[in-house]
Amino acid sequence: MEKITEASSVYNDLEHLSTKALLEGMNAQDQLVPLAIAQISKELEAFIDACFERMKQGGRLIYIGAGTSGRLGIVDASECPPTFGVAHGRVIGLIAGGDSAIRKAVEFAEDDTEQGWKDILAHHPTPLDTIVGIAASGTTPYVLGALQAANEAGLLTAGLSCNPGSPLAALAQHALTPVVGPEFVTGSTRMKSGTAQKLVLNMISTSLMIKLGHVKGNRMVDMQLSNEKLVDRGAKMVAAELNIEHETAQQWLLDHGSVRKAVEAYQKQHNNEQI
Repeated sequence: MEKITEASSVYNDLEHLSTKALLEGMNAQDQLVPLAIAQISKELEAFIDACFERMKQGGRLIYIGAGTSGRLGIVDASECPPTFGVAHGRVIGLIAGGDSAIRKAVEFAEDDTEQGWKDILAHHPTPLDTIVGIAASGTTPYVLGALQAANEAGLLTAGLSCNPGSPLAALAQHALTPVVGPEFVTGSTRMKSGTAQKLVLNMISTSLMIKLGHVKGNRMVDMQLSNEKLVDRGAKMVAAELNIEHETAQQWLLDHGSVRKAVEAYQKQHNNEQI
């Protein structure tokens, strides 16, 4: 199979280009990414709706990938608890080679067709869970093996790749394939392909968290108050929602632990006082 992600760059003699020309070339290529994602909007919509049906019944979202793809899944999964207040383990990121591979590549880890499913089994999967295999090439054995086993076990599966007609696209119940074209540096899929994967993962997790009720209006009402910046942001949300002073809002926020709980407690108390 001819891989678009491995095709020769439309640029050449990169080492002879000025810094300005390098930056302009990369930026021009990056602008193609959102356009490619727009082409798969219907596929994304169908997948997110199917995943939501499972997650609202308690199912989990599990990302699995190797190298850059695996790291991107871990980043997205790790940001869900602080951003949306969901429990750790509601969204899971797995990478070939285990946690040590997050920082340093583990040789040949992605070539093991059985280890991906073994890594998923450690989390005791059920048919309510959803597996998203992430592989720019669409051919990573670690990911393909995991999706094959997930299909057989009755889980919902999606494959996020950047090569049309890839084995991953054929295997996944939902093929998500933004075709971004050749990379600026030939074969360097950490560039456009990685950017496309990051954007798609943002869309998947954020849409699901909104649909699951963790956003009100446009605010992250369940976010964790893990630093002073977030406490201040939360206090502003409470103040705006209740039309009260910032200091009062912050005290209610700290007393109750989240924007949602602070607003609900304040409204309950003041409603009772009016009765």
